[in-house]
Amino acid sequence: MAVYTEVGRDEADALFQRLGLGPLTDLQGIRAGIENTNYYATTARGQWVLTLFERLSAEQLPYYLRLMQHLAQRGIPVPAPQPAPDGTLVHLVAGKPAAVVTRLPGSHRARPAATHCEQVGRMLARMHLAAMDFELQQPHLRGLAWWTETVPTVLPHLATEQASLLRDELLYQQHLAASPAFAALPRGPIHADLFRDNVMFDDTAGPDRLCGFFDFYFAGTDTLLFDLAVCLNDWCCDAASGALDDTLARAFVAAYEGERPLAGGEVRALPAALRAAALRFWISRLWDWHLPRDAALLQPKDPTHFERVLRQRIAQPWHPPR
Repeated sequence: MAVYTEVGRDEADALFQRLGLGPLTDLQGIRAGIENTNYYATTARGQWVLTLFERLSAEQLPYYLRLMQHLAQRGIPVPAPQPAPDGTLVHLVAGKPAAVVTRLPGSHRARPAATHCEQVGRMLARMHLAAMDFELQQPHLRGLAWWTETVPTVLPHLATEQASLLRDELLYQQHLAASPAFAALPRGPIHADLFRDNVMFDDTAGPDRLCGFFDFYFAGTDTLLFDLAVCLNDWCCDAASGALDDTLARAFVAAYEGERPLAGGEVRALPAALRAAALRFWISRLWDWHLPRDAALLQPKDPTHFERVLRQRIAQPWHPPR
């Protein structure tokens, strides 16, 4: 979420009134993130997020927006896309495909405790189950095919040891992806980017309560285990060393399995999935760091964090207790 495309107040106001949301009272660019242009918008009817999509096409967007609708209808707390009078969810703003969704209440938890991990783990499993009958199909666009395409563009920017690690891990993941064991893993729609900054909690009525998941614009069909691994690498990770926090990871997985028990093949494959999730975000951060795009508000994230995470997952494979 950065600001690549400046949106005029009058154009945004016209969209919100066309959607029946009332005239704008405030419009503020969002600094966090790096993929799309995002604004917080306020009207007398509520608070919203206006997103202009900088890489995704108008043809790809119905998958994400309809997935959010599908999940919301099944009780998963996600932002609700706002339709035009004809039911269209994809709009046009400043020449870019755009969407307006409800803004979730609450705030992020930068230093999660076990109770946060439990709540996210439980809701992640419920989300996976709720999405099983979602009728649209779309590949996970930041999966193995994208890693294979992107690695050659970032290798020239790396030191020899880093480049060797990146090549070796990509080959390892390509080999695993071709195996019968990988093909047998349960698959379905996944969020694929459920970091701490994509989850909201609220403590105004007592203990922290999970308010919802958002930013589904990396979602796609992939192994459910990959989604779990992405979460473990962020929610249960020591930022300084990249090591997995065993207490938090156990709490997360136990809560997940309370809703959807892992199959035996998933348990065996989890160490490799943790490596795959670390590789995915190391590649994307290298790409954003060394090949940045122009934006009015842009904060590319340091890629060395996920290099550390990957090294840790290789050196110290982790399985949930059995």
